[in-house]
Amino acid sequence: MKVFVTGVAGQLGHDMINELTRRGHEATGSDLAPAYAGIQDGSAVTTAPYIPLDITDREAVIKTITGLKPDAIVHCAAWTAVDAAEDEQNRSKVHLINVSGTENIAEACHLADCKMVYLSTDYVFDGKGTLPWKPDCTDYSPLNVYGQSKLEGEFAVRDALEKYFIVRIAWVFGKNGNNFIKTMLKIGKNHDQLRVVNDQIGTPTYTLDLAVLLCDMIETEKYGYYHATNEGEYISWYNFACEIFRQAAELGHEEYDASHLTVTPVTTAEYGISKAARPFNSRLDRSKLVECGFTPLPDWKDALARYLQEINKTGDGSLS
Repeated sequence: MKVFVTGVAGQLGHDMINELTRRGHEATGSDLAPAYAGIQDGSAVTTAPYIPLDITDREAVIKTITGLKPDAIVHCAAWTAVDAAEDEQNRSKVHLINVSGTENIAEACHLADCKMVYLSTDYVFDGKGTLPWKPDCTDYSPLNVYGQSKLEGEFAVRDALEKYFIVRIAWVFGKNGNNFIKTMLKIGKNHDQLRVVNDQIGTPTYTLDLAVLLCDMIETEKYGYYHATNEGEYISWYNFACEIFRQAAELGHEEYDASHLTVTPVTTAEYGISKAARPFNSRLDRSKLVECGFTPLPDWKDALARYLQEINKTGDGSLS
């Protein structure tokens, strides 16, 4: 299968290219940079071809994709800086990338008659209540600019195509980029007390595991909406932080042990700071994956353990 991946310099795009290549698919990556040298710690990226592409350039997108004639496109490229999206000077750019860029990819998909995977977010919902959001729920009510732009991207894909997978994820972490885990490890290394929000509830998504699922999906024709995070109990950011430090301490990093570092749970209101409103309920119902014959992602604690072991082994700066 020939697969085109956008946003390959990001956490998911990088893992997606590697998983496709591992399976023997003909993968081509794209991003804004003239060239892609792999992740920052110097470890090798696969030998998959790379094409620089600005997804907001409609003519370039259509020319590239119709010329390549892929069987599937995995659209990972997006504006993901949630707070920065709220700034007035950034809003048009957020729309250009997340909406217009997605429209361009979807149009090119239609012209090339190929499948499309669009990565979306729990932020398309308002985060009220305590019940997990089901993938086919249409009670959309984004709380922030980022969520609205991703919802409009969903509509662009839905309206242009029949062969699509819209996959909503949450609390993403991967090796190739910044994320909550790296932030906690960095701050925890230099502080003996931390305050972490405990009233926003969800589950993390490890891009290495997600890439496996997305490859499984494009090898089928089981199109539709899906929710995909790692399995396990729903947790707060506070719970996540505590488990990060517990596992890091078990790996021999004593500075994260409870005797050295105190983590205090606080409400979103008490924490303050964020420009963008965050949903309190980010629980995503993942049961459709099993119903459609897909293997769910491993438990999030297992994913965290593998991730910490990997960055500990390679010494990427977070655990060193």
